[in-house]
Amino acid sequence: MKILAIETSTEACSVALVHGEEILARSELAPRRHGELVLPMADSLLAEAGMSRQALEGIAVGRGPGAFTGVRLAISLAQGMAMALDLPVVTVSSLQALAMEEDAGSDDILAVIDARMGEVYAAAYRRGADGLPESLSDEWVGPPASLTVPPGGPWSVVGTGWATYAAQLRERIGSVAAHDGACYPQARNVALLALPAFRAGKGVSAEHALPVYLRDKVALTLAEQGKH
Repeated sequence: MKILAIETSTEACSVALVHGEEILARSELAPRRHGELVLPMADSLLAEAGMSRQALEGIAVGRGPGAFTGVRLAISLAQGMAMALDLPVVTVSSLQALAMEEDAGSDDILAVIDARMGEVYAAAYRRGADGLPESLSDEWVGPPASLTVPPGGPWSVVGTGWATYAAQLRERIGSVAAHDGACYPQARNVALLALPAFRAGKGVSAEHALPVYLRDKVALTLAEQGKH
């Protein structure tokens, strides 16, 4: 299949292209520059593969949770390209894509993204027989000291939530097999997670490719900012 994947829910801006059995990818840590980088990245990958956009068969996109502007950008771009090219879309949890970054510890994986405002986005997964992480819990947002994990473990913890709140998270999850606070969701993993859905014909039309924010409040008020 020929699939373009976009993931911009965190500080990492990434695009990937599935081209037959090959996956090409671009990724850059570039806070607040996603809008200027993502389309040139996509065009670069298509040029490297010798493909036009018209040759694409689907668009995969990280649907969040994550930064509001980043999630909105990825979904908007995916919808726009899908509508223009009449392509199906598969949305993928950005937390599940993050869990794919774990490859050295336990099969029980906790993905945690720093959600700012003293909170984390989190979800628990277990690596399946196919190597893909399967959900053990609902996606959640809240203070790290309030996190509840499902039975399992020891846990491999990945994501910026660990970098910011390691002490609080360790108290909540108990045994930690491995941890990496410098991991971000990547488009190559969005592509890998989306492929089974595309092959099963489960892509949706552009208007049904929807974001997941987990919370309605996406920014501090001016009064709240004055307290920090």
